[in-house]
Amino acid sequence: MMESPFSKTFKESICYRISESQRMLSISLSKIEAAQLWERPNDNSLSLGNQLLHLNGNMTQYVLSVLGREVDTRNRPLEFETHKERQLEELLEELNSTLEKAKKCIQNCPEEQLLKKHDVQGFYLSGVDVAVHATEHLSYHTGQIAFWIKQLTNSQLGFYEGFDLNKKNT
Repeated sequence: MMESPFSKTFKESICYRISESQRMLSISLSKIEAAQLWERPNDNSLSLGNQLLHLNGNMTQYVLSVLGREVDTRNRPLEFETHKERQLEELLEELNSTLEKAKKCIQNCPEEQLLKKHDVQGFYLSGVDVAVHATEHLSYHTGQIAFWIKQLTNSQLGFYEGFDLNKKNT
């Protein structure tokens, strides 16, 4: 079946948003000290390290398992336990590897798979919903990570240095 222009544009947009989160995570996490990786803002919040584990698990379960048809091996409770032996570079490399696989999976996903309904994490979602959920979940936690790093470092992150964000639309 021939891919529709909408499907192609949708997949490109989703992959662009995933790449943007990757870029922002890399910038943000470059600002912290190793000891800050496992600090929690409070008892009801996740450390930066746990957020990276959680993002990896969610993207694996939603995109790679559902759209990529891989076996769902996610152990969600483990994502919320402290793993102080894990280093930032290792966690970020693992997440980036998963995100690169997810983007390839989305790019190669047949349109029928995007339209089909899937049972994932107790929800019955179309493939489009799965891709949107995974991307918005990644973006949501990217914002949380950026906010927490700004709190920890009292610094700007400079996501858009060199861009004129005051430019009017034409």
